[in-house]
Amino acid sequence: MNLDETQRKKVGEWIAQGLRLSEIQNRISSELGARMTYMDVRLLVDDLKLTPKDVERPKLVASPLAPPAGAAPAAGAVSNREPPGQARGTAPKAGGVSISVDQIARPGAVVSGKVTFSDGNHADWYFDQTGRLGLAPQQPGYRPPPADLQQFQTALDAELRKMGF
Repeated sequence: MNLDETQRKKVGEWIAQGLRLSEIQNRISSELGARMTYMDVRLLVDDLKLTPKDVERPKLVASPLAPPAGAAPAAGAVSNREPPGQARGTAPKAGGVSISVDQIARPGAVVSGKVTFSDGNHADWYFDQTGRLGLAPQQPGYRPPPADLQQFQTALDAELRKMGF
């Protein structure tokens, strides 16, 4: 659809106001009475040699718990540069429970890793293809305390969210 010169100037004003292309498309339809697809609006803006303003994205706020950028890791800190197949990262100890996520999941699992409970016992954990959580303690018959299980699930949830699961 072709717009006359006054309509084109109106589109230029909307761009200068910082409107997004979808908003301009709606205004062209409602105020100018012309139906245009989103692609038509993009091409029109390009033909007019206009550049929409970028909306400022919110800046990430550094966590007070995270080390400053460029800071050297503290003594005893876990590096994220483990060899393939080894654990990736370690969640901070939450009441004595710490977890790690394997870079390569164990066979039959979507994601897996290791957990150390407050009493020092270790176990492997995994999520299978159906989404069930499994624990395989290194000591046969071991059952972690209920409080540790809750801390483990909370820490695991936080770690997996960071990874996009």
